[in-house]
Amino acid sequence: MDPLLQPLVVNGLSLRNRVLSTSHAIGYVDDGYPRERYQLYHEEKAKGGIGLTMFGGSSNVSADSGSVFSQIDVTNDAIVPIFREFAERIHRHGAALMCQLTHLGARSHWRADRWLPTIAPSRYREPAHRGFAKAADHHDIARIVGDFGAAARRCREGGLDGLELHVPGHLVGQFWSPDINRREDEFGGSLENRCRFGLMILEEIRRQVGADYPVGLRMAVGDGGSSGLTDDDYVEIARLHDESGLVDFFNLTHGRLDTDLGRAEYMPGMYVGLAPQLGRVAAFNAKARLTKPIFHAARINDLATARHALREGIVDMVGMTRAHIADPHIVAKIERGEEERIRPCVGATYCSWKRRCIHNVSVGREKLLPHEVPKAPAARRVVVVGAGPAGLEAARITAERGHHVTVLEAAPKAGGQIRLAAMVPARRDLIGIVDWRLAELERLGVEIRYNVFAEAEDILALEPEVVIVACGGLPDRMEERVPGAETLAETVWELLETPRAIGQKILYYDALGTSTGTSCAEMLASEGISFEFVTPDGGVGEETSYLDRPFVMRALYKAGVPIHRDLHLKTLRRRGNLIEAEFVNEFSGEATTLECDRFVMDHGTVPLDMLYEELRGGSRNQGVTDLDALTEGRSQSEVAPLAPDGGYEAPSHRRCDFVPRHPRRHARRGAPLYRLVSVSRWGRRRPGLRRDLCNPPPPRRQESPDGLFCLVTAAGQRVWSHGEAVAIDTIAFLPGRRKHEIGADRSLKRKEQKP
Repeated sequence: MDPLLQPLVVNGLSLRNRVLSTSHAIGYVDDGYPRERYQLYHEEKAKGGIGLTMFGGSSNVSADSGSVFSQIDVTNDAIVPIFREFAERIHRHGAALMCQLTHLGARSHWRADRWLPTIAPSRYREPAHRGFAKAADHHDIARIVGDFGAAARRCREGGLDGLELHVPGHLVGQFWSPDINRREDEFGGSLENRCRFGLMILEEIRRQVGADYPVGLRMAVGDGGSSGLTDDDYVEIARLHDESGLVDFFNLTHGRLDTDLGRAEYMPGMYVGLAPQLGRVAAFNAKARLTKPIFHAARINDLATARHALREGIVDMVGMTRAHIADPHIVAKIERGEEERIRPCVGATYCSWKRRCIHNVSVGREKLLPHEVPKAPAARRVVVVGAGPAGLEAARITAERGHHVTVLEAAPKAGGQIRLAAMVPARRDLIGIVDWRLAELERLGVEIRYNVFAEAEDILALEPEVVIVACGGLPDRMEERVPGAETLAETVWELLETPRAIGQKILYYDALGTSTGTSCAEMLASEGISFEFVTPDGGVGEETSYLDRPFVMRALYKAGVPIHRDLHLKTLRRRGNLIEAEFVNEFSGEATTLECDRFVMDHGTVPLDMLYEELRGGSRNQGVTDLDALTEGRSQSEVAPLAPDGGYEAPSHRRCDFVPRHPRRHARRGAPLYRLVSVSRWGRRRPGLRRDLCNPPPPRRQESPDGLFCLVTAAGQRVWSHGEAVAIDTIAFLPGRRKHEIGADRSLKRKEQKP
C-alpha cells in the first residue's frame, strides 16, 4: 500500500492518511478570527483528501502577544462558535483539524494590537521585530500559563481535533535559550529549569482538555548553536517532553526565526533546495529515539521524497504544506491515479510573502474562483495569442470550461519570460509553472501552433468568437529617459542569453528591486563575475521576497560586490573602449560616474500591444472589461456590448501590467474578455533571432492608419516599401504613432515615429 495513504492513530484520533498541512499564518483572518475566507482555504484541502490540516500559525493566547503577521486571536470565548463552524466544515469531508497555540514573547512589538509591553525571560531585544521586551515576573508566568490552558479548552470546546504548542523563537523557546534566558530563579540556569515554563504550560493544557485530547509540540532539532543550545541539548529536551507523558506527537523543524537569514532557512524556498531539513530530522531521531509520532514539513514538495520519508521511518506524518497551497487536491489525485496532474509547488515563496500562490490564483479566493473549473453552458471558439504563463493559463481555463481553444505562439517553445527566468540556476524550478500547463493542455486537447507570429488576419481566419491577447512585452532599456541607453545599455534578458566573460567588468543597474534583478545579481556573484551593483532604492531587493533576499545579500557580500544605493541613472556615453554611466544621488543631488565594459539593467518590460490595438476595434466589447463585474465575480454577459455588431469578443488591456490576471470570472459566460499581459512573444536575442523565433510569412505590406507600412521579415532580409524591394538593416513595426525597430544587432528598439 502507498505509505502516504496508510492511516495513523494519534491519542485516539484516527487520521485517514499520512499527509498533513502544518500550521501557518496565511493572513486571511477577519478581525483576528478565522471566518469564511480562512475556512474555505482549508476546506479545499479537506475536499482534496488530506488527512490533517493544521491552521492558526502562531495563534495568540494572551493579550500581550501582539499580532505582527495576522495571527488568530484565541484569547477569549468568542472564538468557540467560529471554531465549531470551522470544524464542521472540515469534518464533513473526512479530514481532521488542529490549531497551533503560542505566545510570541519578544517576537512581537508593543505597537502591535493593544499597545502592551512585550515580555521575555529576561530583558531582550529581538532582532526581527526590533522591540525591547521586559523580563517576565512570576505573575506574568502564572497568567500566561493560565492563558494557554484556557485557549486549549476553547480548541476542544470548538470541536477541533487537537492542538500543538509552538516553541522555536517564541516565548517557550526563549525560555529554553541560555542566550536569552539569564534568569537566576527556578526558570533559569539548568536545562531542566529553562524547560520548566513550557512544561507548566503543557500541564495546564492537560488539566483543561484531559488526557484523551491530542496535544503536540512543535520544536527545533537544532539551530546551529545560535540560541546557545547544542544539538545534544535539543535531544535531551525532546526526551524530557517525551517522558513527561504530556505530548502526543512532535512536529520537528530546524533553524531560527529571529534573523533574516535564519528565517529564510527555517522556511526554505527555491534558494535552499528540496527537503533541506529531512536529513537533520533523521539524525535527530536516531539519537532521541522518541516514542511518539513524528511530524515534519520543510519544502517536501514531491511525492517521491514524501514516500521516502515515511518508508524510512523518518516521519510518521509528512507535511506538504506549500505543496497543498499550489494544489490542495494532492491526495485525491493520488487516489485517482492522476499523480502527473498535481500542480507543483515551485518554491517561489509567494505564499509566505504575499499570501498567494504564484501560479494558483484560486488560493484565498475559493468563494469567487473555485479550484474545480465548472463547464460552460455552450462551447465557443477561442484563440489565444501567446504561450507564456498568462496565455497558457487562459488556454487551460477556457479548455476546462469546454471551449475549443487554439494557441498561437511566435517562439518555438512555450513559456515566455518564465522560461527566461528559469535560466537563473537558483530559480530553475520556475519552469514547473510552464511544464504543468503544457501537460494539462495536452490532456485537454488544446492545439498550440509554434513559430507563428500572429497578425490580425491570421487570427480572424480562425473565425474566433473570443480572442485573448497575451503577447507579453519587451525589456525596457529606458532609452526614452536616459541618453545613450538605446545603444549602450543591455537588459537582463541579454545577460542571460549571452556569454559572461570572467574578465569583463559589468555595471549592473537594478532599477526595480524585484526578483528579476536580484536573482540575476546573485547568479553573477555565484559565477565569480566582476560587477558593481547600483540601485535607486535605499537597499538591495526592495521588492524581493524576504525569503529570497537574504541569499542574494549573502552571495553579494561573499563575492565582495560593491553596492551603490540611492543612485538614479542619468546618462550613458562611450569613452574609448569603456562605457561611462552618470548617476545622481537621490538625496544629495551629487553626480557619480562609474565605468564598465558592459552596462546591464533591469527596468521591467514594455507591453507589445500593437495586435491588441488592431483587434479591439472589430470586437463586440471594444476590448473593454466591466471592472465592477470583474471584481464582484459577475458575468460579463450582464454588461451591454459596446459594439453589438462586432465579430468577436476581444481582450481588455492593462498597460504595463506584468502580473497575470485570471480569466475564470469571465469564463463563467463562456470565455474571458480581457488581456493577460505577462509574457514576451520575442524573448531571445542571439544571431538568427528573428528567423528562429518568428518564422515569418513572406514579406507583405500592411497599411497603418497614417498610410505607412508595417514590414514583417527578418533583419537584413529584403523587405517591401511601397511595393519595391530594398535591402535594409532595420525593420519597422508601425502601429499608430509609435514604431519598434529590429536593429542590425538584433536588438528591438522603440522610438517616436518620424514624419
